[in-house]
Amino acid sequence: MNEVTMSEIGELIIGLFVLFGALLSAISAFGLIRLPDVYLRSHAATKSSTLGVLIILLSAFLYFMFYVDHVSAKLLLGIIFVFITAPVAGHLNGRAAYRSGVPLWEKSTLDDLGPALKKAQKNSKRQDMN
Repeated sequence: MNEVTMSEIGELIIGLFVLFGALLSAISAFGLIRLPDVYLRSHAATKSSTLGVLIILLSAFLYFMFYVDHVSAKLLLGIIFVFITAPVAGHLNGRAAYRSGVPLWEKSTLDDLGPALKKAQKNSKRQDMN
């Protein structure tokens, strides 16, 4: 009878993490194709793809740490870089689309940014007059 070693179990778990990250990235790509407007597509591109990439990078980091006995600073920096920059870039793309007049999807029910931008424009006009 074959014994399953801890090394094999670890490899299986890391492999499952890689598959889960790839699945999240595929779902993100599907969302980019299927969602109706730029705001929902931006949401799909930033949330699920960021999580998918982070899980894949974390899996690679764990593999190198446990099986090669090498702690990769490059992978850690990649994880931090993706974690910080991808959501910020998605947010800025959404704001730029809104400010340039890209319409919301016709079934959208809530527009939180419109009143906030109008209020900010009023305040800036008041400051310009003073």
